[in-house]
Amino acid sequence: MDTPICDFLEHYQSSGISRFHMPGHKGNAFLGCEPWDITEVSGADSLYEAEGIIARSEENATKLFGSGRTVYSTEGSSQCIRAMLYLALTHRPEGTAPVIVSARNVHKAFVYAAALLDFEVVWLWPDGENRSLCGCPICAESLENTLHSLPNPPAAVYLTSPDYLGGIADIAALSEVCHRYGTILVVDNAHGAYLHFLNPAQHPLDLGADLCCDSAHKTLPVLTGGAYLHLSHRAPEAMRRNAKTAMALFGSTSPSYLTMASLDRCNRYLANGYQNRLTKTVSFIQSIRRDLMENGWMVAPSDPLRITICAAKNQTGIDLANILRQNGMECEYADPEFLVLMLTPENQEESLHHLVSVLGKNMAGLQSAPILPLAKGKQVVPIRKALFSPHEVIPAKDALGRICGAPTVACPPAIPIAVSGERIESTAIELFAHYGIDTVDVLK
Repeated sequence: MDTPICDFLEHYQSSGISRFHMPGHKGNAFLGCEPWDITEVSGADSLYEAEGIIARSEENATKLFGSGRTVYSTEGSSQCIRAMLYLALTHRPEGTAPVIVSARNVHKAFVYAAALLDFEVVWLWPDGENRSLCGCPICAESLENTLHSLPNPPAAVYLTSPDYLGGIADIAALSEVCHRYGTILVVDNAHGAYLHFLNPAQHPLDLGADLCCDSAHKTLPVLTGGAYLHLSHRAPEAMRRNAKTAMALFGSTSPSYLTMASLDRCNRYLANGYQNRLTKTVSFIQSIRRDLMENGWMVAPSDPLRITICAAKNQTGIDLANILRQNGMECEYADPEFLVLMLTPENQEESLHHLVSVLGKNMAGLQSAPILPLAKGKQVVPIRKALFSPHEVIPAKDALGRICGAPTVACPPAIPIAVSGERIESTAIELFAHYGIDTVDVLK
């Protein structure tokens, strides 16, 4: 597969041209990458008005993912989230409401988009006993009950899948419910760019989602900030046509060509044997999970490129993370209940064998995961008004009865303990203490 962006940058950096344009380093190698770091010079195309090399590269990505249209982001899935919600609201069918029905475990970018775009949110809370702020399983029956209770179909249903612990929603069942009720399914798939290349494919687009974003940099060999906005063949033509407008509304006018080049090079990586490498890696990770469980560790179900280890008795996920750190390993995430490791085919097998060796046998036994309360604070001020009102930061223990200013989460994406405009109640205070949140942003 060709790499038009990389080819242009290679030619430009070797041409010897005098750079009487931005950036200020003029191609001199202060870090080493500067010769490839350019702006929209002649022939370099423009990300939000792409007609040349960027458009051709995005067409390659569209073919690889089998989407109706795929466009690039150099500002991560956060930019894509805002763009997806904008598209859902501005192109919603007649008779639908400016409402987004959303699983509660959202990235902060979703809450900020609610303020910027001024839409109402109807929250979907996790089915069953909640044991972590990071997971929010939603079943088709629960979604159907919510949609049935609304006077009009919402502009969209919004999910985060995979979640931070690796839980994957039943996208096929949930999308069927959405389409039956005349709305679209929007998925934050930031942690699952690779899912299309499994056999069978498990990407949200393959399972019925209408709009989807992937943080390519999280699971593919792409520089930080590289992401995809995917629009399915089912998405309205107007959404596909206006995707660039939506991205430009929330993006910098100086997108990184280094990040775009890494997305471009990734197309060739995906086209040349990636599926076989991924299959081999997934199989190896399964064997590592088995080794850990044979050593007495509880490994939670998760997406194929993640290992989520439950804490042991008298040993939190944070303790386990410190043990790994002392032995030259760094995890993705740790909290009192879980240790999360994100893996790709670029991880060396030897390092995973070392991981098993360092953790060794779990001699302490498994602790019972606490049943954490859900802080369902009452929305007393609209999200937009709350975020744009004067705030102050106070000790979390003193926040009872105050109104949340900025959303409070244990990590993004997660179930916010309190969302902007909600009154902070006693269950929220308990969760602040459990997750070590010392201060809270509240309205003055």
